[in-house]
Formats: sequence, C-alpha cells, structure tokens
Amino acid sequence: MSTLLNRRLSLLGANLPLLKQCLHGIERECLRVTDSGRLAQTPHPEALGAALTNEQITTDYSESLLEFITPALPDAAAVLENLEQIHRFVYTKLSDEYLWSPSMPCSLPAEEDIPIAEYGTSNIGKLKHVYRKGLALRYGRTMQCIAGIHYNFSLPEALWPLLREAEGSTENERDYQSAAYIALIRNFRRYSWLLMYLFGASPALDKGFLRGRAHQLEELDGETLYLPYATSLRMSDLGYQSNAQAGLTPCYNNLASYTDSLRKAVGTPYPPYVEVGTHVDGEWVQLNTNILQIENEYYSNIRPKRVTYSGERPIQALTSRGVQYVEVRCLDINPLLPVGIDLTEARFLDAFLLFCALDDSPQLNNNECSQCTSNFLSVVKEGRRPGLKLQRDGQPVPLKDWASELIAQIGQLANLLDQAQGGDDHVQALQAQQAKVDDPELTPSAQVLARMTEHDESFIAFSLRQSRLHAQTLREQPLSPDQQQAFETQARESLAKQSQMEQEEVGEFDTFVGAYQASILAISN
Repeated sequence: MSTLLNRRLSLLGANLPLLKQCLHGIERECLRVTDSGRLAQTPHPEALGAALTNEQITTDYSESLLEFITPALPDAAAVLENLEQIHRFVYTKLSDEYLWSPSMPCSLPAEEDIPIAEYGTSNIGKLKHVYRKGLALRYGRTMQCIAGIHYNFSLPEALWPLLREAEGSTENERDYQSAAYIALIRNFRRYSWLLMYLFGASPALDKGFLRGRAHQLEELDGETLYLPYATSLRMSDLGYQSNAQAGLTPCYNNLASYTDSLRKAVGTPYPPYVEVGTHVDGEWVQLNTNILQIENEYYSNIRPKRVTYSGERPIQALTSRGVQYVEVRCLDINPLLPVGIDLTEARFLDAFLLFCALDDSPQLNNNECSQCTSNFLSVVKEGRRPGLKLQRDGQPVPLKDWASELIAQIGQLANLLDQAQGGDDHVQALQAQQAKVDDPELTPSAQVLARMTEHDESFIAFSLRQSRLHAQTLREQPLSPDQQQAFETQARESLAKQSQMEQEEVGEFDTFVGAYQASILAISN
C-alpha cells in the first residue's frame, strides 16, 4: 500500500464524521416499451411533466428513452429510495407501457422510425432537439437507444483543505481539489475493469440491434446474440464507435489538458460532417460540423463535473470554478433489480471511488493508457473466462488475483465508511463482490445468461418478463398520498415553466445557436 494512501487514511480516521458528507446521485435511463416488448412510439407522457424543465423525470436521446434523476444526497440509501419513488410515480402514469429492464434495447423499429426527443419551441428546447438530430446523423439512432446508469459522487468539500494542508500543497484550494479529482479519474481508468466484471449485466442482445452489420458474436438462439464470457457488451466496441472522436486524448493528466482537448474538438471541423453541413433542405440537422457539437458528445466512462449556472456550458463551469464531483458512466442497468441498481452496488462504488481518490495516482503515459483500454475491453468481452489475464505494468496478471488484491485495499475505505456511519454495510458490500470474484456464476452477467437458459428465453422474452415483474413489484407498493402529490405538483409546475419560457422567448434560433457556439470559443486556454 502506498505511503500516501496510509497518510490519507490516518487523516480520515481522525476526521471520521466528514465521511458522512460524501454526496451521491443517480441518473437511470430506460426505454418505454409496449406490452409486446417493442419501442413505444407514443410521445413523452404529459402526466410526467415537461422533459425540458422537470428536474427528476426527463428524456435522453429518444422521446421513448426516459431518464430519472435523483438529487445529490449524503445518504446512499436515501438516494436509492428516491430513485424507487420516481419509478413508482412513473408507473401510475404508464397505462399499458413498461420500463425496459436491461441496458441493451428492446425490438427497435426501422432506424428512421426511432423518435428523437422533443423539447418544445423555446430556443434551448430546439437546441436540445437539433443536438440529438446531430447524434442521429453521426452515430445512428439505434446506438442512442442503449441505456445505462450514471453514478455521481463527490468527496466532502471540507476534506480538501485538510488534505491540502497536510500535504503542504502550494496550489490554491480550487486547483488542488480539481487536481485530486483528475487523479481519481486516472485511477478509475486503471481499475474500472473491476466494475465491469462485478456489475456488467449485458452479455446478450437482440439480433435485430446490429441491423445486419458484421460482428464477432455467437448465436444463443435464433433471435439472440451473445458472448459466453462477456460481462458488458454495452461497453464493448459494439457500442459507440466514432472515428471523429478517435483522435481525442482520453488520458487525464490535468484539468487544463482535459478541457482544452474538448474545447478544441468543439471548434475543429471534421470533413465528413462539413460535407453534410448544418442544414439540409433548409432544416437544421446538426449544431455544427465540428468533431463534437457540444462537449457532452464526448463519450467517456467517467467525467469530471461541476454544477452549471443557467445558460453556462459544462466546460465554462469547470474552467472557472474547478471540479466538484465525478460522474461514473460505465454502469449497466441490472435487469434483475427493479430500479437497475441496489444499495450493495452503491456502497461498493462509494468505497471504490474513495480508494481511487486517495491512492497514489501517477500520470498516465501512452503505454499505460492503452493498457487501461485493453484491460477494460478484455473484461467487457470475456471477463468471466477461466484464467483470464490482464496487463499490469506490462506484465500479465490473473484477473482473479488482481481483483482480490484491489478489493482487499478498498476494504480499508469500507471499514472507515462503516466506522463513520455505524454498522457494517460497506464491509458486507465488499464481501459480496469478493464472492463474485471467487465464483463468476454469481456475477450479474452470468445470472442473466443462467435465467435465459433456465427459461429457454430469447433476450427479448427474458427482458420483457423482467420488465413485467418489476412493474408488478413497483405497482404493488404505491407512494404515500403526499409523495404522489409532490410528484404531480412537480410535473404540473414543469409544464407551466416550459410554457412560460416559450412565451417569453426572444431572438431567432440561428442567432441563439451562434451565441452558444461562440461561448465556448471565448474560453481562454
């Protein structure tokens, strides 16, 4: 164990109450589907409020792709409870539709029949819609129907000054904190293969998803493709592939180089997109012809984040006020769980992310960068293969050995979290993960394949059965009248807010887009 980690653990031990101030938040995406497991073609239900202005229930890429957002809270159990309440409320408004249980999509219609999300007639609403049209143009609509879980996490704000002082850092508080979060992200790149092994839950998919493209998957049955040892096909190179983004440097050595590479990508034309242009037949088809339309188009497994002000762009917020939290983006939805994630997973993630933040995190050179990527891809495609070896410091190491070593190290953070919060929830969460390392059949990916085999089901049949089971579970536990009322009020107020925005809108959309583009180019290096 590094001496740095030892010192930081001692500091935390002396300031245990601080550990109750970590913040957690969850965003869960899921498709609305029909009773027969096909993509719902209905508009976003008005009873759920306005997707543009409802802070807890919105849409992601498609009109049919819901996104549920919890507030950031200090208690992970309260976050999960809030997520479950959102699900229960939504089920009071979905008459004959279901929330699709896994990450990989249901039976999809023809590419052009996948509806792109609509956000009304305000300039910001139109911008969100045109951005999604651009995504369709660049990556295809099918790919945008993959859903996931994003886990947001921050360390206590009061911890950073203590660490900075203990380490005699000469950086100002903002820069010290940002550098520490970027160091967390580097370690996350090193160890995120472990999350794919433990929580990957997409070993199979519907054959129709590939639209006849070439692939290296095997047939499980006439309708289902899979890889026998895969953990997360969602995170494999089947998912987002972007030649335009291939040149973006994903190695995080400091915040400035990260924001700079994104700023350049948003300002650098990409010839195939230039060829299409921003308009076809007088209609907007993409916001610009650059490598990225906006910074959020950059696909990564984890992002440094800062809450933005109204009208502010993510890079502007990071550049001016530094990193505030991280967003983990590589988690599959577990189709065996009613809301796709549970408290055991959240507890482990907290300990894992604290470990990444506090352990020594040297800069990543190009060799280590590509080693991180190849370890990640090995695990998503064949993480349960007996005897699988990964690369560590250029040497082969059995996944099982490395995973067990990491879990033992993370155990020290789990102990501290339990001391701070009482009980032994975090230690138990770690034991549950070690059990999966000892027996791959306990992983969600193996469990999914086992259920499909046991019931002799295709991917679609399994997923629809799970979706119905979860719907029943959630509907059998209705919200209290007060909780239901609070969601109803939020929905009504969001509709009123969108309507007001549209009535008060001034200025042409083209001018609005121009100003939006210029705002990022104005940021100095």
